[in-house]
Amino acid sequence: MTGADRIKLEPSWKARVGDYLLREDMQALSAFLHERKAAGARIFPPGPQIFAALDATPFDRVKVVILGQDPYHGFGQAHGLCFSVQPGTAVPPSLENVYKELQRDLGIRPPGHGCLTHWAEQGVLLLNAVLTVEEGRAGAHQGKGWEGFTDAIVEALNREREHLVFMLWGSYAQKKGAVIDTSRHRVLRAPHPSPLSAHRGFIGCGHFSAANEYLVRNGQTPIDWALPPAAALTAPASGPT
Repeated sequence: MTGADRIKLEPSWKARVGDYLLREDMQALSAFLHERKAAGARIFPPGPQIFAALDATPFDRVKVVILGQDPYHGFGQAHGLCFSVQPGTAVPPSLENVYKELQRDLGIRPPGHGCLTHWAEQGVLLLNAVLTVEEGRAGAHQGKGWEGFTDAIVEALNREREHLVFMLWGSYAQKKGAVIDTSRHRVLRAPHPSPLSAHRGFIGCGHFSAANEYLVRNGQTPIDWALPPAAALTAPASGPT
């Protein structure tokens, strides 16, 4: 998984965090993933999509960072972007609440699907703290090494970029984003959009309009948060990882 002969990092990210994948703890993570797969575990997202968030949003194009926890663990859901699911997959409850707030904040109606690739292509880094999971086992790969790698991604953005927007939804994301220099970046905090907590302040947070206002104020193009309709997307072929 971590070797150069397996998965290639997008060049701008490889220049900044590629060496991290050579660390001993990342080699142990690679061995763990191979062991779990050999034992019959179905790992999501599929191998080529593990680093999809970095592939879709190169380092110099990042404008907004949304931090998630770990991938969806249902078959055919995860494709490497946090909160996003593949075309043709039912919209998860947390994402439904994201869409509710988007409509309340900017008047944008839900698109009828859960694929957020359009955001990623505009500079919204949709980064999970843990990049793999096992079918039916939420959090199965937490504490195995991914967190340090994704911390390195956040730290590189914090250190080398300016005027980014970090959307930290829930205590887990807020803890991970504690290193962010708020004098150089805009940090937006709210409860997680999960049905358990969305109505404690996520609904009404206004993060989407606040992000765009900050970007424009700092000379950047705002994000078009309106997603294309489902008819414009092509559902991928489903299959085992």
